[in-house]
Amino acid sequence: MANHLQDKVLIITGAAGGFGRLVASKVASRGARVVVSDIDGEGLDETVAGVLEAGGEALGCLADVTDRGQMNDLATQAVDRFGAIDVMVNNAGVMPLAFFADHAEAASAWDRCIDINLKGVLHGISAVYDRMIEQGRGHVVNVSSIYGNGPVPGAAVYGATKAAVRFLSEALRQESQGRIKVTTIRPTGVPGTALGEGVVNPAAIGGILGAGLPGFMEKMGQVFGEAPPEELTDPERIGYFALSPELLADQIVFAIDQPWGVSISDLTVRASGDAYLL
Repeated sequence: MANHLQDKVLIITGAAGGFGRLVASKVASRGARVVVSDIDGEGLDETVAGVLEAGGEALGCLADVTDRGQMNDLATQAVDRFGAIDVMVNNAGVMPLAFFADHAEAASAWDRCIDINLKGVLHGISAVYDRMIEQGRGHVVNVSSIYGNGPVPGAAVYGATKAAVRFLSEALRQESQGRIKVTTIRPTGVPGTALGEGVVNPAAIGGILGAGLPGFMEKMGQVFGEAPPEELTDPERIGYFALSPELLADQIVFAIDQPWGVSISDLTVRASGDAYLL
């Protein structure tokens, strides 16, 4: 099969761990050159070291997606090091699920969510837009969520930011057709990452599960218990229940590993047996 990743230059935000680190490792193993960014310097160093040890090319840059100037500097460093920006993966995000009744406790987390999930994506797009237009081609990959598909209790702010990512993505696609490809990635729940650590009120997860919450919690207990059943944990089984970060990263890489003339504009990735309503 053709390798459309060879020599491409990618910027990946939120790359100190989780999806970002996995995507960086996978594309670098296929010959891409990666510029990875995060506010976690130690984790970022580990990501870069892993890529270099595997024989890939990587540059680590501390950058806060909420700071427009730092994102512009990130793009400049990518061009200075590798001469181009082919792909921008706006991956950094937080998930402060909470009800409106939790507003006093959740206020600062909601502000940060808007700054990272919405403004951060806008800053990432803006930082690379001129360069991609000048090059005559580019690809922006924005990580949204199934929470952006529609409103549910407990996810008003988080879901609104992810719906906004979809709007930004589609508007960018329409404005830049034939010059910049745009992909929106909408993952289902991926419990193997640290994203859940940002949840303000654990009860808020029930909004996306409805009456299926008790069964979901029972299966989660099995999946992360001492003897996880294969029918829930084996991705070759139709009842596969909880999508692994590794498998989500594979699909993000798939969307990037396409000829310049082929754009996968919207990709929802689920475990076939998950219980989410959206």
